[in-house]
Amino acid sequence: MKNNIFLYIIILNALTFNVYSQKAKLIAADKKYDKFAYIDAIKTYERVAEKGYKSTEMFKNLANSYYFNSDFEKAAKWYAELFDMNSTDLEPEYYYRYANSLKSIGQDEKANELLKLFDKKSGNDSRGKLFAKDRNYLEEIKANSGRYKIEDAGINSEYSDYGTAIYNNEIVFTSARDTGSLGQRKHKWTNQHFTNLYSATLGEDMTPNKPKKFDSRINSRFNESTPVFTNDGQSMYFTRNNFLDGKKGKDGNKITLVKIYKATLKNQKWTDVIDLPFNSDNYSTAHPALSPDGKTLYFASDMPGSIGQSDLFKVEIKSNGTYGIPINLGTTINTEGKESFPYVSDENEIYFASDGHPGLGGLDVFVSTLASDGSFGEVQNLGSDINSSKDDFAYLIDTKSRRGFFSSNKEGGKGYDDIYKFLELKRLSCQQLLYGEITDTKTSSILAATKITLFDNKFNIVSSTQLDDKGNYSFNVQCGKTYYVRAEKSNYKTKEEKIAISTANGKTHLPIALENDKCIVTVGDDLGKCFNIKMIYFDLDKSSIRQEAAFELEKILDVLKQNPSLKLNIRSHTDSRQTAVYNMALSNRRASATIAWLIQNGINSNRLTGKGYGESQLVNNCSDNVICSEEEHQMNRRSEFIITAL
Repeated sequence: MKNNIFLYIIILNALTFNVYSQKAKLIAADKKYDKFAYIDAIKTYERVAEKGYKSTEMFKNLANSYYFNSDFEKAAKWYAELFDMNSTDLEPEYYYRYANSLKSIGQDEKANELLKLFDKKSGNDSRGKLFAKDRNYLEEIKANSGRYKIEDAGINSEYSDYGTAIYNNEIVFTSARDTGSLGQRKHKWTNQHFTNLYSATLGEDMTPNKPKKFDSRINSRFNESTPVFTNDGQSMYFTRNNFLDGKKGKDGNKITLVKIYKATLKNQKWTDVIDLPFNSDNYSTAHPALSPDGKTLYFASDMPGSIGQSDLFKVEIKSNGTYGIPINLGTTINTEGKESFPYVSDENEIYFASDGHPGLGGLDVFVSTLASDGSFGEVQNLGSDINSSKDDFAYLIDTKSRRGFFSSNKEGGKGYDDIYKFLELKRLSCQQLLYGEITDTKTSSILAATKITLFDNKFNIVSSTQLDDKGNYSFNVQCGKTYYVRAEKSNYKTKEEKIAISTANGKTHLPIALENDKCIVTVGDDLGKCFNIKMIYFDLDKSSIRQEAAFELEKILDVLKQNPSLKLNIRSHTDSRQTAVYNMALSNRRASATIAWLIQNGINSNRLTGKGYGESQLVNNCSDNVICSEEEHQMNRRSEFIITAL
């Protein structure tokens, strides 16, 4: 296919903050009532940040929380704060998310600068073009090569032969070989004769025998090509120039484009050729393919809504014989280039030709998986056995025998385009199942109705699902690849986990525990645990509040202001590496300094008590003369904010 994909016919080319309280009757002898407070950590972080406190992790949490909820204006605000921190180790996806947020609010110029940085850092062209500047794509193609035994199909002529289908143990294909008729004309753009459909019976190992013309009622004086047949053999779809019942249609430029037609088998004759309702004189539809169940028709077109020069679409075939509205297969499959010649296997794979995905030149054949929710898996190049620097297309495979056909104008062929037969010796990739369960961090209970999204290593969506009735999720993934799994549920903090898949066949287990977005506390609990406050930092041997300590105390201050009846007992602890007397005095001074800071910032003193405990309440065995690591000593140097009233 040196010039064109359509029969050589030219084609234009928030999280909201609330304080809840409830009374819960405890089954206890004293029949007392305890109050519980629901603390919205994200809103507290936001109020703390508004006061000027800065933290990389805080800005990540804030920006991501809004980004995941599609509040891009607020996401852009907090990503801006994150980038102003000038952190040198930000992961590439933050450049992508910030850029997307800016684009959503009209700041395209700045977004494009970030997209350039993202492309540099990740190797991904995030402006929606799947033909990214991937420096490793040749290595990936090489890894996918060496899997086929390929031979000339034995039915080629010196003319163009391509586009196969299987019907009643025959191969039906397209050929321009019919030159015997005086009325047989040549196409202006290719100098090739117009094509007809031919067939040949299949022998052992799917080897075709001598070809013959398929059916004179289907073949016309214009181009016919790329047929596909329904499972019952009673209907066929095929491509033809815009010509029906002796009438030729043209677009506004007086060009005859191509359309998909349907024919019905009656008394062993193909008849009742009809023009499908989504065809048009003003754009082309071509190269039909059917889903294994026959309920969906896939095809190539440049119809309105296309992303590139030609895209792949699908349309529902309804039980009453009518058709739905064509749907673009989206950016996982389609690019700004040309996608065409789809084929859908009974293993939920879609094969197609493209010059937009990273390839070896011209059209290459690619494959992607079809998920049950209609999404597509990662697009993979089939490798250099099938693909070449020329046009390679029209791939068909029998999944049981692993035999099939494809077309190409690669060097060494017999004609303009040739049909090759193949035997796949090795599957494209090993099989891996990524699975797991989603639970509550504290209770370990299964979190039903959690949304799970699978991303590739460049944060393109691969698939998404909901937990099953047992709280499990699963994805079919590729061996040796890296993925991100995002778990989302109302009232829980969204969490992403990175997972590297084994290079061997098998299963990869990734359980995810989600933290409740509302921190639930009651009398006797440590409020600091809501914000992971383990220690209030002071300079060595001093009790003056440092900047890091003020950042942590702002969170406590915010909760106290939001809950006017809440009271705290502030406790300061040390490790054992000074004398007990010294540590007791130091911890008392630090507890007092913490209380004084809160009072200075508007908290009534009657809501606060405090005491230093020195080394008297160690949480491990790191007492005097016991050798411990720095991490073990750190566990004892802690601050606690114990709730005494709500």
